[in-house]
Amino acid sequence: MTLTVKPLDNIGVEVQGFDITQHWDDELQQQLRALWYEHGVLVFRNQAITPERQIAFSLIFGELELHPLKATLSDEYPELFELESGGDKDKSMTAFYKGETIVGRLDWHLDLHYTGKPNHGAVLTAVEVAGEGGLTGFGDLAKAYDALDADTKALLDKLEVAYAFSMQRRHMRYVDLEGYEPGPHSPRKPSDVKFPDFPESVYPAAMTHPITGIKVLGIVEQFLDRVVTPYKAGLSNDESIELLERLVAHTRDPQFHYFHQWQPGDMVLWDNWRAMHCATGTPVGVRRRINRTTIQGDVQLGRVLLEE
Repeated sequence: MTLTVKPLDNIGVEVQGFDITQHWDDELQQQLRALWYEHGVLVFRNQAITPERQIAFSLIFGELELHPLKATLSDEYPELFELESGGDKDKSMTAFYKGETIVGRLDWHLDLHYTGKPNHGAVLTAVEVAGEGGLTGFGDLAKAYDALDADTKALLDKLEVAYAFSMQRRHMRYVDLEGYEPGPHSPRKPSDVKFPDFPESVYPAAMTHPITGIKVLGIVEQFLDRVVTPYKAGLSNDESIELLERLVAHTRDPQFHYFHQWQPGDMVLWDNWRAMHCATGTPVGVRRRINRTTIQGDVQLGRVLLEE
């Protein structure tokens, strides 16, 4: 196979010439890994995807890990995490946004960020494409960092930020809550969805990618709570809050985003150590099914804040 790349909107590339049904020799696998690290988000189209092929493809990029919620796993393929809307699971995922009822909307986030050890990446494949809505957004935090001015970069090198896990979106400090109302069945505590209580986690405000060495902005809006000890960098608490507000607004700049409109045969791979992602959700009753495999994070990017 001869691979070529076509730039996507703003960030990432579509990889052309790849066929998931064919043999992947060591050279091809190395080329795929290199493209992953270079671009952060890879899109493959018109693939004859099966669970076995998706799992095998994902293993090119590292060992796989299972999702903590067993209820979301495939009985036959425990490596698959099934994302589904338009069925019985919709109640807990339903909320209201500016008068519109939406299922499964997710703010910008990094997976497992709240644990101090995010997974390395993930692969999504389309099983059942939504007739309306259901986009997945990706944001390149390396490009967002590069676009900052020199003074802000120097300040970020001195700072750490804390993330606090919360089930209730209305309690998250830096997401956009304008026009938002939780649904009547929105979970109120982690145990409602069989999650444990997670302690706070802390990350450098400017992270270094463990493989490529590039700088990555360590700011994502979901679960973002505060700057840790801002006075050590000469900031007041008010100034630290204003800084986080400015940086969150920066990450929302469309120049750092790509939104994927799913089609049958699509497969998307992203580097969770570099790219945040979000979900636009779907209207009530719209069917959508996506299979996900998760590439294990073998590096501790943050730390758990217990008794500091």
